Amino acid sequence: MSQTYETLVLLSPELAEENRKTLIDNLSAIVDREGGKVNVVDDWGIRTLAYPVQKQTRGYYVRLEYAGPGPLVAELERNIRITDGIFKFVTVRLSDTTAA
Repeated sequence: MSQTYETLVLLSPELAEENRKTLIDNLSAIVDREGGKVNVVDDWGIRTLAYPVQKQTRGYYVRLEYAGPGPLVAELERNIRITDGIFKFVTVRLSDTTAA
């Protein structure tokens, strides 16, 4: 059964534009490879953080919304953890709009 998920990724603001695009493309490729489908990629840009995270006061925000099986999330998060340039992330399962 396919669920819809959202992953918010915080990238280092020092990353070059082409490196950010490559990193986002790699994350989308992982979703596709694991049997999911990327619905939305929101590029929020550089923002000031509410508090320092790993000595960073600014971060580049990217939101991925995708649908797929549960094991997809574990594989995506595993890859995020070992990728340089990503210093924070959070994944949530979005509620079904048809359940109401």
